[in-house]
Amino acid sequence: TVICNFRGSVPQGLILEIGETVHILEKCEGKRNQRKLFFFPIHGIFPASYVHLKKAIVSNRGQYETVTPLEDPIVTEVTSTLQEWAVLWKQLYVKHKVDLFYKLRHVMNELIDLRRQLLSGHLTQDQVRDVKRHITVRLDWGNEHLGLDLVPRKEFEMVDAEQISVSDLYKMHLSSRHSVQQSTSQVNSIRQRHGETCRIPIPHHLFLNLKSFTYNSIGEDTDIFFSLYDMREGKQISERFMVKLNKNGGPKNPEKIDRLCALFTDLSSKDLKRDLYIVAHIIRTGRMLINDSKKGPPHVQYRRPYGCTVLSMNDVLQSISELKEEKDFVLKVYTCNNENEWYQIHENIIRKSSTKYTAPSTNYGLIISLQLLRGEMEQIRRENPMIFNRGVAVTRKLGFPDVIMPGDIRNDLYLTLERGDFERGGKSVQKNIEVTIYVLYADGEILKDCISLGSGEPHVSEHRSFVLYHNNSPRWGEIIKLPIPIDRFRGSHLRFEFRHCSTKDKGEKKLFGFAFTPLMREDGTTLSDESHELYVYKCDENTTFSNHALYLGLPCCKDDFNGCPNIPSSLIFQRSAKETLWISTQLSSTKLTQNVDLLALLKWKAHPDRVMDILGRLRHVSGEEIVKFLQDILDTLFSILDDNTDKYGPLVFQSLVFIINLLRDSKYYHFRPVMDTYILKHFAGALAYKELIRCLKWYMDRSAEVIRQDHIQEAMRALEYLFKFIVQSRILYSRATCGMEEEQFRASIQELFQSIRFVLSLDSRSSETLIFTQAALLNSFPAIFDELLQMFTVQEVAEFVRGTLGSMPSTVHIGQSMDVVKLQSIARTVDSRLFSFPESRRILLPVVLHHIHLHLRQQKELLICSGILGSIFSIIKASSLDTSVQEEVEMMVESLLDVLLQTLLTIMSKSQSQEAVRGQRCPQCTAEITGEYVSCLLSLLRQMSDIHFQHLLDNFQSKEELKEFLLKIFCVFRNLMKLSIFPRDWMVMRLLTSNIIVTTVQYLSPALHKNFTESDFDFKVWNSYFSLAVLYINQPSLQLETLTPAKRKKILDKYGDMRVMMAYELFSMWQNLGENKIHFIPGMIGPFLGVTLVPQHEVRNIMIPIFHDMMDWEQRKNGNFKQVEAELIDKLDSLVSEGKGDENYRELFSLLLLEKIEQETWRETGISFVTSVTRLMERLLDYRLVFTKPPGEKPLIDLSNFYKSEINKEEMYIRYIHKLCDMHLQAENYTEAAFTLLLYWELLNWEDRPLREFLHYPAQSEWQRKEGLCRKVIHYFNKGKCWEYGIPLCRELACQYEALYDYQSLSWIRKMEAAYYDNIMEQQRLEPEFFRVGFYGRKFPFFLRNKEFVCRGHDYERLEAFQQRMLGEFPQAIAMQHPNQPDEAILQCDAQYLQIYAVTPIPENMDVLQLDRVPDRIKSFYRVNNVRRFRYDRPFHKGPKDRDNEFKSLWIERTTLILTHPLPGISRWFEVEKREVVEVSPLENAIYVVENKNHELRTLISQYQHKQLHGNINLLSMCLNGVIDAAVNGGIARYQEAFFDKEYITSHPEDAEKITQLKDLMQEQVHILGVGLAVHEKLVHPEMRPLHKKLIDQFQMMRSSLCHGLPGLEKLSPACSGSSTPRGNIHMTSHSPMSPESMKLVHRHSPLNLLGSIRHSSSSLSSHTSSETGNLVILTDGLVGETVDDIYRMQVSDMLDECMCSNACSPSLPDKYRHNREMVMLLPPHRDRPSSAMYPAMTENGQPTNFHRALMQQMIGPCKPCSDPNLSVAEKGHFSMHFDAFHHQISDLPPALPARCLRKSPLHPIPASPTSPQSGLDGSNSTLSGSASSGVSSLSESNFGQSSEPPARTDTMDSVPSQAWNTDEDIESPYLPVRYSISEPDVLDSVKPPPCRSHSAPGGVTPQDGHHDPPALPPKPYLPRGEGSIPEEEIRPRPMPRKISQPLMSNKEEQAKVAWEHGINEE
Repeated sequence: TVICNFRGSVPQGLILEIGETVHILEKCEGKRNQRKLFFFPIHGIFPASYVHLKKAIVSNRGQYETVTPLEDPIVTEVTSTLQEWAVLWKQLYVKHKVDLFYKLRHVMNELIDLRRQLLSGHLTQDQVRDVKRHITVRLDWGNEHLGLDLVPRKEFEMVDAEQISVSDLYKMHLSSRHSVQQSTSQVNSIRQRHGETCRIPIPHHLFLNLKSFTYNSIGEDTDIFFSLYDMREGKQISERFMVKLNKNGGPKNPEKIDRLCALFTDLSSKDLKRDLYIVAHIIRTGRMLINDSKKGPPHVQYRRPYGCTVLSMNDVLQSISELKEEKDFVLKVYTCNNENEWYQIHENIIRKSSTKYTAPSTNYGLIISLQLLRGEMEQIRRENPMIFNRGVAVTRKLGFPDVIMPGDIRNDLYLTLERGDFERGGKSVQKNIEVTIYVLYADGEILKDCISLGSGEPHVSEHRSFVLYHNNSPRWGEIIKLPIPIDRFRGSHLRFEFRHCSTKDKGEKKLFGFAFTPLMREDGTTLSDESHELYVYKCDENTTFSNHALYLGLPCCKDDFNGCPNIPSSLIFQRSAKETLWISTQLSSTKLTQNVDLLALLKWKAHPDRVMDILGRLRHVSGEEIVKFLQDILDTLFSILDDNTDKYGPLVFQSLVFIINLLRDSKYYHFRPVMDTYILKHFAGALAYKELIRCLKWYMDRSAEVIRQDHIQEAMRALEYLFKFIVQSRILYSRATCGMEEEQFRASIQELFQSIRFVLSLDSRSSETLIFTQAALLNSFPAIFDELLQMFTVQEVAEFVRGTLGSMPSTVHIGQSMDVVKLQSIARTVDSRLFSFPESRRILLPVVLHHIHLHLRQQKELLICSGILGSIFSIIKASSLDTSVQEEVEMMVESLLDVLLQTLLTIMSKSQSQEAVRGQRCPQCTAEITGEYVSCLLSLLRQMSDIHFQHLLDNFQSKEELKEFLLKIFCVFRNLMKLSIFPRDWMVMRLLTSNIIVTTVQYLSPALHKNFTESDFDFKVWNSYFSLAVLYINQPSLQLETLTPAKRKKILDKYGDMRVMMAYELFSMWQNLGENKIHFIPGMIGPFLGVTLVPQHEVRNIMIPIFHDMMDWEQRKNGNFKQVEAELIDKLDSLVSEGKGDENYRELFSLLLLEKIEQETWRETGISFVTSVTRLMERLLDYRLVFTKPPGEKPLIDLSNFYKSEINKEEMYIRYIHKLCDMHLQAENYTEAAFTLLLYWELLNWEDRPLREFLHYPAQSEWQRKEGLCRKVIHYFNKGKCWEYGIPLCRELACQYEALYDYQSLSWIRKMEAAYYDNIMEQQRLEPEFFRVGFYGRKFPFFLRNKEFVCRGHDYERLEAFQQRMLGEFPQAIAMQHPNQPDEAILQCDAQYLQIYAVTPIPENMDVLQLDRVPDRIKSFYRVNNVRRFRYDRPFHKGPKDRDNEFKSLWIERTTLILTHPLPGISRWFEVEKREVVEVSPLENAIYVVENKNHELRTLISQYQHKQLHGNINLLSMCLNGVIDAAVNGGIARYQEAFFDKEYITSHPEDAEKITQLKDLMQEQVHILGVGLAVHEKLVHPEMRPLHKKLIDQFQMMRSSLCHGLPGLEKLSPACSGSSTPRGNIHMTSHSPMSPESMKLVHRHSPLNLLGSIRHSSSSLSSHTSSETGNLVILTDGLVGETVDDIYRMQVSDMLDECMCSNACSPSLPDKYRHNREMVMLLPPHRDRPSSAMYPAMTENGQPTNFHRALMQQMIGPCKPCSDPNLSVAEKGHFSMHFDAFHHQISDLPPALPARCLRKSPLHPIPASPTSPQSGLDGSNSTLSGSASSGVSSLSESNFGQSSEPPARTDTMDSVPSQAWNTDEDIESPYLPVRYSISEPDVLDSVKPPPCRSHSAPGGVTPQDGHHDPPALPPKPYLPRGEGSIPEEEIRPRPMPRKISQPLMSNKEEQAKVAWEHGINEE
């Protein structure tokens, strides 16, 4: 054993762990370091000092040798178990099973300690046994809780399954399964079942310890008497325990300190159920009256009653039974009010008669502790040595205990001093009477130490009673014990002297009378156990009793007086006629008797004429008296028998039967050894056997005639001991006569057995008494075998028994009760010593098997039969080396095998029947019965050799019989594996069963091949065989791959891999089939496929070639192998889906079959088929691998496509469609579920062709199924809110209904279609986010590896949430932090990398989006649905970088991803099919940005023209402010600087047209802004006029700036950036670039996942660096990075939480970015991300101005749910603020903060995020950021008209996530064109419009009249898909917006613009 870890640090070193075992084969001395080294040729070397050598035995030397250490097996088991647990224990911690973790640790520590104790070698045998018991309990507990195997044990040690029978192994498993107590009861129940005697009751003992007596007011010595009192019977049941205390309350004997304890013994369970009390009487010793010093002189001491206390045992028994230690109790001491009631004070206290006693004033009293002990006294002494070391006083019961032990010598007379009646004697007051008791011998001498007042104190010679004050009729009730020696008992007498105790000065005690009684009567009996009234004789103080003869001749009591009436009256002692003394006695003696009849029997010779009467009266003597004098009585009986056999024989026989049956009582069971000892050593009746045989035979012969058979039944019960007497008597006679009369004795025994057979053969069905007689005889019969073996040979006794058992009628002719008795008798016969002899078994086995066979045939008493068979198999297994066993096994095979199989089949079928399920189970159907018979069958099969199998098979008369037998045994074997007869953790039993089955199958296979092939082929037998083999190989218990390496090695060493054995057998039998193989095609393909999927390489190598064989035979027969192909594909699908198979199997399958097929003529089709199956397996394995993970739909889609396109299996295709649909429904992906079901819908036609029942569809017509599917698809589209896809289906369904004139359905579907239109316009729909995900690395599944996908996100799901979801699904994956394409190292690395960023959809249907009058709620659908192209923009600098204006060199890299299928579709994920990357120049981007902003402004102004005056104009105010303020402070001015510069124009002559276009767009923007200000002027709130005025002023500045700059294309000077404006005392919170706070805010749409999520503002020029926009990062006044790329890669600070208070809430960036004045960086923003609004903080003296307050009142309204998908829950909650909170925030600002100060505050970089291709017309919204920026504003395309959640009103600021803006009413006006005239007075005076529920801006695009056609419906989503497969549409080529060769504005746009302006001009 290794005792120290060794790391193998030397060459060839062997790594060792503590506790491991190594086998040392060789050792040698090291030369260099002088240390011993052990060489292990296989593994290596290690230092000798690292191991401890143990002796061991090596068996089976060689490659498979086994090393067994020579130590206690249980120590070895503990070692190996702890090593196994250690691994599992750590896993518990990892799996968070903390409770079991700590429990197991505690148990492991206990086991280590117990193992240490065992190894110490210092334990006694009893202690070793106890330690082993504790070890096994803990081992079994741990194994059970860890799910390990159950260990079968015998005597605490593991059993070897090879050494015992299967039946015994099964029983050991049963007993090991339960706890120790349950195991014991199980064993006992088995014993009782076999007819053995019941257990002896275990006695209880009560330990009492007096700790203190705290009631210290007495001040005198006290005696305390404890006893157990039965209230129900009103008597004491125990002796008294006496404690003597001094006046201080301590022990009078100093040696007894802490030793005042007693053990009340021999309490039975019945006693504990009594109404028991612990009673303590307290007697003081001192003055007559405790408070009166005048009563008696102080030197005279009187014993006086003081008090009493009680404790109910019923109250404390429960608590002390559960504890293994003492428990304390405090007992109150009560005093008696009237001494006349003293004798019953304890009863009064128990009854709570409070008037008769006085309760103490305090709670103090006696403090005792109690403990309940259980077991025999010897066991108690052994287990509790500390108790007996304290000098415990053993306190016995009054009388004998329930179980009287032989050798328990006892001679105690218990005397109760009850009461007396005395005369007053002329005194004025009554006497104080004291009684003194003496025990005197016949010679008058007082016997020393023969009085015991109680245990715990020494015996005394005299006893003085306590004194009751002034009482002439005292009642004492005092019990004393008189332990008088047995030799002094005869002739001794008791004398009671009565004295009056005077309380006068002298304190004299005057004698005035006495009484006496002898202890033994003249007839030799002792005093009877009753009350005795004794005469009192007068005497005086001077009387001496020196001559005791003077009074012994006088009568002591009334009975004595009646016996001698003529007593002279002139004697010295005169009887006082009126005075008497009552005493009672109870004798507990094993030597003396009070019974006259018993004494008469023992002295029968004194009265020979009364012998008949004396023998008749023996039955009335109590059992206790008989067992006390057992030997004397038996001697007497046999002496009487010898005296006159003929006369007294029958009576002596009856008396002997009575005594023998008395010993069968459990109370006297321990006296059986006394009887045995008497028979062997003391019995001397040499002639008794003749009379005993004669009487026994006479009784049996009369059993057929007598009606009352009680005496016969008693004789039958006494049969065992009668035969003991008969045999011993014959032995004595033979010794005395040298074997004379041997023949006569044998003849008499023969005749006796004939009588026994006669009794048993009688028909007892008509006589109930005869049944009991036969039952008594059968119960006793097996007990006589051992006695007969003393006189007869084994064969002779076996013949006797066979004849007797054979005489019993069969089960058909007797009742069920006799069945049980008969089988119990047979069971005891089998268990007897006789059956262990091979000679007797040869004789007895046939008759035993005959009876069992009859019972099994009729299915009766199966449990007992199984017990008998188990015993037989156990004996045969133990004797298996004997040659005779082969013959016995042969007998059992012939008699039992077939009926055992039939019985098992019946039991198994019943156990599966419906009655069993309902609980109406007959006893035969229990699991125990099944297990018993399975173990019997296995035991028999295990014992059978090849000879037995050969004889069995040869004995069948016909093939039909053989077929029936094979079917039965194969069926039983299959049921064994299917029904799991043995629990999962019975691994030993399961493995042994498997071994027996495979061995049996190997024996039976040749018979199957020989008899049922070729012309005699029988499909049923062969099919049964194959099914069995398949089940066998697939057994869970044989799957060694799931086991630990140690356990696997152990099994392989013992049994090998039994799956391989069966596979070879199966393959061999398959080859033997020949042409009949075709019968099993395709039936056995599935089962064989299941076998090949077992993860065992050799089994696969054996079985896979069978498929080639099947293909070959079908090819021969049919010319193809379509059946094999179809079945193989079907079964492969289901089996792999269940979790079977792996990549190795796929490769091996392909390799083996292709190798075989190469030789065939049908090679091409075969190779094609194998390749196809291999590809199918690949897809199935992919699907199984990740079907629960997000991209799990892909393998499912690939699989269904494979079934449809490659192998044309439409049914499987449809199955997988529905699996995919179910997966979507489970994830609540209703749109995808609808698209999936459409695939099946497309396969159906509107025809009436009938369809069979399939999946969950009933049998119906094709039209009905298509209609049902259509309705379901419409329903799913409705739940997914994709009504545009449902409407064409509604139309198609309507056409069908119309064609059928089904107007009711037509009405319904038209209403649904209409409802869907309403839903489109009214209900809110969230636009989903789209994420591009790249899976890189070789650790991803094959279908994901190094591929990129686009996923359609869930509602409200943003980038962070999506990324967390993906990392949760792939916990080993690493998130890549950059958007660049990975290099080859990452693609090929053995890891998982995820690259995730958001992408922007590029709509396919641009026509709808470009129509002005189409509501935004309609447009929003087309923006994000039916999308196949997605875009992602990345900014970069090309060429030299201009630090003054970086727009000159800032380019956009635009990546377009083209998917295999459009989203949404049948999956939320589709793979990227193609990538396109183009670069957008800075000028193109500027054109696109300005154009988008113009479009946005135009749309917004149009919407506001149709509102009433009181409408909320927040959006318009913010948008105008954002554009105008940004333009004034450097927005479009930056574009002027960059692109209208002469230097740029001359260096880029090719851009002249684009520069002109940009100039036109900028001029157009000024025109639009003018119209917008005109509208704003009409709508603005009066308190918001300052804002409007500010806008007008800034607009004038902007216009004048453009007028100067544009005509001459002069370089515009930079606008004032406010650098001179003081920053004020603005407190900014800054975070470092890599702070945790900033890391939390990784933007959801940034490819870098680093830039903060912040709502950005929009201006006319600045931010968008891409023509399709990118979110702008604003870095102002010191926030500019050294390069834009630096900023782009930078971690951003905390997000801008508050929409109004940028000062207080916008953290600044690090100082390293503060050296530049200003900087604008363009990044790709989200396409239409809602924007936050930032207003100037205008305060007056710390309070908001009127202007500001009015602005707030406009802004803050009833909040709608924040629908911004970019915001977290916390953000949404934070932004939904109340005005009070808003006001409070503003008031927190510095009091005198200038309005421009806000523009100086640094802003956050706006995150890089892909943006939408639409701009303001699609609902983009600007942020009012001009006041918060430093000359450069961000221009982003935010969303005005559409948001993730639709507003309740259409004029709300949908796009601002920080607030939800609502007004009271939903109002809109008819569409009116906008005028570009500031002076137009009545632009807004319009009619109140109807409410619009569109998702878009309120004005909507409602047509002016109803003559226009409705907007075009969406294209049918299912039309492009071909033939129901997964859609593979042609990608429609779309021109890239970056390649600008003509003006950006299209003709349609130009026409729309002209029409729009014309309408305004007209107005």
